[in-house]
Amino acid sequence: MKIKAAVVEKQGAPFEIRDDIELAEMQPDDVQVHMVASGICHSDEALRIGDAVIGYPIVLGHEGSGIVEKVGSHVQNFKPGDHVVLSFYACGNCANCLKGIPTRCLHYGANNLSGVRPDGTDHFTRNGEHVADMFDQSSFTTTTVVRESNCVKVDKDLDLRKLGPLGCGYVTGSGTVLNTLKPRPGQTIAVFGTGAVGLAAMMAGHISGCTTVIAVDIVDSRLELAKELGATNVVNSKKENAVEAIKKLTDGYGVDFAVDTTGVTAVMEDSIKALAQGGVSACIAVTPNHIDLDTWNDLCVDDRTVTGVNMGDSIPQIDIPRLIKFYRQGMFDFDKTEKFYKFDQINEANADSRSGKTIKPILVIDEDYQPGK
Repeated sequence: MKIKAAVVEKQGAPFEIRDDIELAEMQPDDVQVHMVASGICHSDEALRIGDAVIGYPIVLGHEGSGIVEKVGSHVQNFKPGDHVVLSFYACGNCANCLKGIPTRCLHYGANNLSGVRPDGTDHFTRNGEHVADMFDQSSFTTTTVVRESNCVKVDKDLDLRKLGPLGCGYVTGSGTVLNTLKPRPGQTIAVFGTGAVGLAAMMAGHISGCTTVIAVDIVDSRLELAKELGATNVVNSKKENAVEAIKKLTDGYGVDFAVDTTGVTAVMEDSIKALAQGGVSACIAVTPNHIDLDTWNDLCVDDRTVTGVNMGDSIPQIDIPRLIKFYRQGMFDFDKTEKFYKFDQINEANADSRSGKTIKPILVIDEDYQPGK
């Protein structure tokens, strides 16, 4: 079937909305989803500009939300009319999936970042020619086809337009804290960068009972929002030395945990220097940048750990409903980071994401959608 999709024709090109994209036929374990909305993530931008390359032309988008239209004959957990949030695809059968760690699926790259479907077939074509996909999802579309395991069912009383980023940005930030770092009540955490991922990590630190939650950024308006969302302290690293400020806020010790979401070399290194003895820093940005470590002082003497985390070590079918429960209880107000844009405003929305003007742009693809219906 023909669909409308936002296509990046070549590296660095703007998004171009086209109506001549052919969507693959459904397979037995597929779910066809009418897209309501999609968040724009910095990973989309990384692929658009070529920091990471799948191939071009490409249909990006991996923070989608929508309504199930059709299901394949082998699908057991979904039916037409269900509201869903889309996330990454994991095979479910490899050693790591069977251990309950789908973010480490041994076929993660092939399934999500190869530009084709997990079985090697095209997700999208145009005039018979290959068009690459992303995350076996590509949510910058009016309709998409995904595997059953890409989907997470959500209650129909929730506003689908707000929920898509739970499938990536919000679950990545919060999962890094809740699933990987696992701070105990009374411990301390600093989050570098207060975009969607950073604010999600910060809120998760607050939920975990950290008594010191420090947000670090260079934009005062974002730091004000961070305080509203649970930061006990904020540091504008453009105006003061972040490491010194964090040490001062922690009686000279440093924090037990740090999360870097910026991918900036100097900032990633500061996230390590700001740790207390035995502290752990999670560097989770999609970035081509590298860091320089003093293995004697940073790692050995101070017994610090630097870890990478993919997608918050999350199991979307568990983690996303948990975040929604936190949201309903007023503990995870992720929607305060969001701003809606029309689908044809995608380049404006992406520019606002790049500049930091908007923390989490949401493309409303179906403007006729009515929340709660």
